[in-house]
Formats: sequence, C-alpha cells, structure tokens
Amino acid sequence: MINRRLCLAMALALGATATTGAIAADAYPTKPIRLIVPFAAGGTTDIIARVISEPLAKALGQPVVVDNKSGGGGTVGAAEAARAASDGYTLSIATVSTTATNPAVNSKMPYNVQRDFTPIINVAATPNVIAVHPSFPATNYKEFIAELKKNPGKYSYATPGPGSIAHLLMEMLKAETGVSVVHIPYRGGGPALNDTVAGQVNMIFDNLPSAYPFIKDKRLRAIVVAAPNRVAGMDDIPTFAEVGAPVVNRSAYYGIVGPKNLPKEIVDKVNAATRKALEDPNVQKRIAETGSVILGNTPEQFAQQMKDEYAAYKAVVDKQGLKLD
Repeated sequence: MINRRLCLAMALALGATATTGAIAADAYPTKPIRLIVPFAAGGTTDIIARVISEPLAKALGQPVVVDNKSGGGGTVGAAEAARAASDGYTLSIATVSTTATNPAVNSKMPYNVQRDFTPIINVAATPNVIAVHPSFPATNYKEFIAELKKNPGKYSYATPGPGSIAHLLMEMLKAETGVSVVHIPYRGGGPALNDTVAGQVNMIFDNLPSAYPFIKDKRLRAIVVAAPNRVAGMDDIPTFAEVGAPVVNRSAYYGIVGPKNLPKEIVDKVNAATRKALEDPNVQKRIAETGSVILGNTPEQFAQQMKDEYAAYKAVVDKQGLKLD
C-alpha cells in the first residue's frame, strides 16, 4: 500500500513538474533575453546581432540585450552560452568559427557543438574573398594559382587566427590545387586586414564586408569569392565554384542557438520571431549593406548545416594534418 501511495505521489509530482515547464515555455518570454555575441563589437557578427535585436525584441515582447564576449576565436562566448540555463533567456550568435572550424581543428574545445547547443535559426550568410595587395603579380584567378605554383612558399596570407574560417578555407584551396602559401595568423581580422593593405602580407582570405571598402578603393585586388553567386558590384570576380574549386565555395554564417535541451516551444517562438524580424525592410536593407544574404531557415535545416560545415572542415583538417600549437 505504501509503495503504491509513493508511486502515485511521484507520478503526480512529475506531472506537475512537466505542466509547470510547459506553462513556463508557453509564457516565454517574461523578462529580457541576453544574446551573446562571441566576438568584439564592430565586426559582421556583432552588426548582424544588433540589426536583428530590436525587431526581435518587438516580436517577442521583451528586450533583447546584445552582450559581446570575445576571446579564443569565439570559443569564450560560445562556451558561456553552452553553460547557460536551458530557459531561453541566454541565446548566442553561432558562426562557422564557433561551430565548425575551431571545433574541427581544436581537440580541447570547452564545448561539444553537436551536444551542447540547440540550433534555432540561421539568420544570414556572408561571402568570403581572397584579395591580394596591388603589388601581387596576378590580376585573375588563373594567374594567381600559376604564380603560387611557380613560387611555392614565397607568398604569405593573413587571417584572423589559427582555426578561423579564413585559415581553413585557404587550407581547402591548398589541398585542392597543390599550392604552397605561408599562413600568417593575427589576433583578429582588423590587424590582418591592415597589414595586407599595407603590403606587409601578400594576401588575405577575409569576410567580404571587411575587405570590400579596400577593394572598392583599389587598395586590394579581389581574385575570387566564396559565394553562391557572383557578388553585386564585383561582377567580374568569379566564385570558387566557377574556377573549379567548389569545395572552397563556402560562406560564413550567423545563426542563433540556445543551450542544449532548450524546449521546443521556446525554439519555435524564437524562430518565428526571428523570421518576422527578417521581414522588416529596414532589417533586410541593413543586412544587405554588410554584404550578407538572409537565410531564415528552420531549426532542423540549421542543425544540418552545422553538421555539414563541421564535417567539411574536419575533412580538410585531417587531410592537411592541421593542429593548433
């Protein structure tokens, strides 16, 4: 009898807990939401987060507060997001660096991408570009590859750091073409770009929004872009797919994730609210100004993208034998 009463009490308690959780998810949100940006203010990741934060707050009915937590190529902020409570009040911007390239090359990551996050929506994607200093003796992709093959190890390229998307994209290109070019890692995209513009480094693999002003001013020369299609304003610059290196034709992305075990009701609410925010013409205009294209997909689609990108970068890490020092 006692055991039966105990079982009944436990069942009632579990039912009450489940009901309380459902009610909490249904009422979400009832307070401000923190949106972690795992990079410093001013970059493309930060810009996109701030562009969507206000309309997202309007759609959800609560403030969305952008919180920059930079360091470790994005891993510091991403790790903090992974440790957050699964209540929807701490979300994070996820990038290729935090969900694919860094995890692919770093065996000591403070989080597991597939286990520790709940994908919600991929907001936008940005092309990447190889741009050379004007002194580099090539004006197009064919000449560029020929020059690198003729002079293995002579030229160098700048990136925001080891394990960054720029680093691994160039490794993909090296694996595809057999060229040899020296990696010069910097502590951020700004210093890498500045030294390339100054001619201290021969070339850079960079997010297009960062490099574009210098390309426009002819202080850098674009060679090839990683994008689904040719980029407006750079119609004479081919994509990697067009030059025969489709595996390198990968964009940077900016999505929203929550901690693991985020309730589906909350995931669906944030996804729907973000989609609504992306319908705002001002949001569309401002995202387009960063050189990005809007995605706005489902949680399932974003989860698959994260898996696919990780697999692609892990393959090149293994093939090239890359390790972080």
